[in-house]
Amino acid sequence: MMLLRALSFLTPALAFSAGLGAATPTTTPPGLPPQPTVIESGRAEMVSTDKESTFTFRDHVSVTGTNLKITCDELVVVARRSGDAAATLGKQENFKSLVATGAVRIVQGDREALCGRAEVFPGEDKVVLTQNPRVRMIDGSYEATGPRMILERGERRAVIEGSPEQRPTITLPPLKDLGYDKDPKKKAPAAGAKSDGDAPKTDAKK
Repeated sequence: MMLLRALSFLTPALAFSAGLGAATPTTTPPGLPPQPTVIESGRAEMVSTDKESTFTFRDHVSVTGTNLKITCDELVVVARRSGDAAATLGKQENFKSLVATGAVRIVQGDREALCGRAEVFPGEDKVVLTQNPRVRMIDGSYEATGPRMILERGERRAVIEGSPEQRPTITLPPLKDLGYDKDPKKKAPAAGAKSDGDAPKTDAKK
């Protein structure tokens, strides 16, 4: 349940970031209950303290949920815990963070985010993409790149921070030709032809 809450936050965050506030496409039929969130990996481990539990997944990590798929090399999930401090699991409370690293790919509907590191902070309603992040429409109609992207869910805002070495870049579909269109009916005068401004010459001697 803790992971399901975490990933349900990421889904709308990715949707508004890629579309800059556009309507979210839905691949799950309306009214269908949320699907279970499943995490698969080659290795998984958990370490707990009195206040937190840290789950680490490594080797070909795959996360699938409602209208969402994440793949990466490593996934670290941190949850606050309460209850018996001596218990192995304890009671998992608020989700604190989710950090995906290594060949991160997040797919939601017809949008995807690619980066080397993705950090999700539900308490701040924020997702941070770093290490060559790229957010794009799968059909190639839109793409945004930059050194660091901050996706703010509460404000429906995406900020791309630049650096001296790399500036934010957004690629949109081509615009139609907005240049001056010449009248196709008007033809340029042929070489040697008289222009309209030339006065006819008359013979002064009669």
